[in-house]
Amino acid sequence: MEYQVSEIARAIFIINRHAKTALNPKELYNMKKQAIDKLLTEQQAKKIGLHYSQKPKFSKQHSTVLVQVADYYFHVPPSKQDFKTVQHLGELDQTFRNPKTKMSLNQAKRVICQYLGIPYNNKKHKPHTHSNYTPSSLGKWNYSYYNHKRHR
Repeated sequence: MEYQVSEIARAIFIINRHAKTALNPKELYNMKKQAIDKLLTEQQAKKIGLHYSQKPKFSKQHSTVLVQVADYYFHVPPSKQDFKTVQHLGELDQTFRNPKTKMSLNQAKRVICQYLGIPYNNKKHKPHTHSNYTPSSLGKWNYSYYNHKRHR
């Protein structure tokens, strides 16, 4: 199934939104970057300019590349070539927001994996099954010494 660029952009948006709050966002950001790189290669996306980063690392100012995919805009790390070829736009425009969209993270991953031609692995991490917990009778309210005593 071929996806439209707008559908791929929506999926990237969902992946990016989840990555911002994920405990381990590396996989999600990697998917986003691979998809945007492929879209740029296919000329389905375009680099708009460089922005100063909202959250500088180690108090050092750095820039990110603003990329347009359909009606959505994303920031990706710049290459050395980007500093020579892409115009610097200065500060990030805080008033602009991407269009709202509804799509599950699993659906977004499925769309991007299919677009990238990589297998989609929908594995849920199972909780740790081995436990050192030993049940105790201390918390049982109906347990009493007198329950086991013989009645005469």
